[in-house]
This record gives sequence, C-alpha cells and structure tokens, in this order.
Amino acid sequence: MCFRLDGNKTCHYRMNPETSKQIDDFLERREEICEGLFEQFEETLGVVPFILPILRERPDSFVFNGLGDLYTFNPESMDRLTAELIAVAAAAATGADGCLKVHIGAAVKEGATREQVRDTISIAALVGKTGILGGAFRVMGTALREDE
Repeated sequence: MCFRLDGNKTCHYRMNPETSKQIDDFLERREEICEGLFEQFEETLGVVPFILPILRERPDSFVFNGLGDLYTFNPESMDRLTAELIAVAAAAATGADGCLKVHIGAAVKEGATREQVRDTISIAALVGKTGILGGAFRVMGTALREDE
C-alpha cells in the first residue's frame, strides 16, 4: 500500500476502489479519531503512555494500530482486571519497565491487590526463568556432546 500524507488522494496498492474509498473517508477523520483514541487509552490505563504521542506523529498509521490495540486489549472473553494482569506479566517478562508501571497502575485501578500483582510478576519470572534454563541447557547438552 502507499499512503500520501500531503492531503492528496491516497493510493492503496492493489486495493479495490470501494475499499480504497472507505479508507480515504476514514482517514479524513484521522485527527478526530486520534483524539478519541488518546481519551480511550487514558480512560483504560489511567495515563497516556509516552510512546503514543510519538506514534501519533504518523496519524495515518496510528489510527489503525491504536484501534487494533484497543480492541485486542479489551477482549470480550475476559474482564479488564484479567487483561491487565496479563499485560503486567508480559511487561515483566519482556523487561518493559515503563509498560510494567503503567499496567500495574491500571491493574490496581481495576481492583488488583498487591498480592495479585506480586504473584503475576512471580509467575512471569518463573516462566521466563524456565525458558532461559531450557534453552541454555539444550545448548549445553549439544556443546558437551560435541566436546566428547
């Protein structure tokens, strides 16, 4: 796909004209949609994460990614507390300290206790540790067999 940010008609590589028109119509409201996304992120997380204003510098991309993120992060199959505790675990496991702080705050906002947050982080660390150990021990086994 190619998108032009200069206000001229957007071209959509190999896209049927009807879909291309719908995207153009949607993108005409990108600034309004970006504002709404910021409000929704703040309502959901209690803060607008610092990465969002940077991502918003490309509003044509941000409107799609931001919407996708909000829908993914608010699944119908689970409550907000569960989603936030999963986000805490993922942030802890990936070492994303800024995200961890945001999602701990959001989890507490959704009713998480200190114990739930602690245990979520402990479980994430356990899984992370076993992933490291499993991979390292496989390499060790291969390396030691090669040395024999």
